[in-house]
Order: sequence, then C-alpha cells, then structure tokens
Amino acid sequence: MPQGFVYILQSKKNLIYYIGSSTDVDSRLTYHNKGWVIATKNKGPWEIKFIHNCPTIKEARQIEHKLKKMKSRKIIEQIILEQCIKLKCRGVAQLASAPRLGRGGRRFESCHPDH
Repeated sequence: MPQGFVYILQSKKNLIYYIGSSTDVDSRLTYHNKGWVIATKNKGPWEIKFIHNCPTIKEARQIEHKLKKMKSRKIIEQIILEQCIKLKCRGVAQLASAPRLGRGGRRFESCHPDH
C-alpha cells in the first residue's frame, strides 16, 4: 500500500481550514487551487499549514476522518501551532508531527514513536 499524508490547508481568501489526505500533497494542492475539488471550490487560493506522513494511505484517511469528526477550529489551530497531532486511538494516545519545512523541499518527521 502506498504511503499517505494528512494535510491541513488554509484559505488565503477567508482563512477557513480544510483537512484532507492524499498520496501526493503537491498535486492535491494544485487540484484545490484550480477549483477541481467540490469542497474547496471558490474558497481558495489555499496554502499548506500542516502535513503528516503515514505508513499507508489507509492510516492517513483514518486520521483525516477522526480530525474532521471533531469539527474543532481550536484543535486544528493547536495542531498547526504545535506541528503535532494528538489523537486517542483504541485507548492509546498517538502523536503525529508535521514536516519540518526546510530550504529545497519538505522533510517528513513524526513525533509518533512508530513512524
């Protein structure tokens, strides 16, 4: 199964957030900015605020679903500020960090000990 990513975008137009998952965040961002995604159409341009890499796209989609289910701007802003997702999954606290953006590209790390 391919590696997956959970990402948080923010609209430059009205500052709303969008949570998504993909195997290719850069091409997915292009889709959002071109208006090819119904949920984000006419709300862009969008910028990436957070990216977390997962071992599989299935795990990325599970995290995406959990975050969307929370429907909390406060939690989203905390994730962006701390660059780390703190979720409780099956009774175990899980942590997932964003990439550290550096010159020349993205580098993905995790504060989850298994990633």
